[in-house]
Amino acid sequence: METPDTDTEKRAWAPGAPAWAGLAALVLLLVWFYGLLPAYVECRHSATGWLATAWNAENDYEHGWMVPMLSLYMLHHAWGRLKGVELRGSLHGLWLLALGALAGLLAVRTQQGRIAIASLPLVLTGAAWCYLGGRAALRCAFPFFFLWLSIPLPGFQQATVGMQLLATQGAHWGAGLCGVATVVEGTNIASATGNWDAFNIVGGCSGMRSLMALIMISTAWGYLASDLALWKRITLALSAIPLSIVANAFRLVSIFVFAEYVNPAFASKTWHDWSSLLFFFPASLVCLTLLHGLLAGELPLLKRRRVVVRRNGGAAADTPPDTASTDGKEGRV
Repeated sequence: METPDTDTEKRAWAPGAPAWAGLAALVLLLVWFYGLLPAYVECRHSATGWLATAWNAENDYEHGWMVPMLSLYMLHHAWGRLKGVELRGSLHGLWLLALGALAGLLAVRTQQGRIAIASLPLVLTGAAWCYLGGRAALRCAFPFFFLWLSIPLPGFQQATVGMQLLATQGAHWGAGLCGVATVVEGTNIASATGNWDAFNIVGGCSGMRSLMALIMISTAWGYLASDLALWKRITLALSAIPLSIVANAFRLVSIFVFAEYVNPAFASKTWHDWSSLLFFFPASLVCLTLLHGLLAGELPLLKRRRVVVRRNGGAAADTPPDTASTDGKEGRV
């Protein structure tokens, strides 16, 4: 009768020379399939070539090139956490490899670059499972599947109009709080006193582009915040949605304030072009930092105050305030 340990040893295996040769062949196959095979956009682009052309302003994905860089950094972070973990390959990873291969074939058949890029994390995770084991594959899975954020999704473009209307109403309300009277017609905001011409909240000002970039940043931030509980890390990642909406409304309000009290030409050109870089992202990152500190309990007002009690003939000890003695032999410091 076989023991569980013996059964595990049969299922697990350490890669030898043939296995490493197979890994080299897999790497070459991935480079050819994803980087060289012209199977998309009328057979003129490879999967990665299509992805590079899709990172444009029209799709609100100009930040797409940052996703692979963050994925590599998170993979480095995950690899550092594998110290002390026994790395034993498992043939169970072949199931995930096969699923990724089927998705890749479907992508070629339908000429859908999105499906091709979506299959890449399946292949990479399956390969990690085969050569490093299930625990290592589990640690590396998130950095691999983070690559999905680099894929432009058409469904997000349909929400642009809704974001435009939301940004318009938020800016109108915020401008009123700052003493700037405005009139709203659709997505156009004009001065009620005629001090400046109407501004049109176009798709680029809807906040959709900033929302997608901030989702990328907050998701990576939540993953790297390994000191937090899982629900806190998910909260940190999802905070990009309300933060981007509020920060974009404040950016638009600042444009109207400059137009009303400083100079309309400066507000409509210089400040409009630079406000995202100088206002939106710094404010959003500060809010993410504060939220991280709030969830971790590291903000100054949330830190638990410790009381040191010095005893006669003994060393100082940390004691909660409600249990510290107040007789004559002890004193609080």
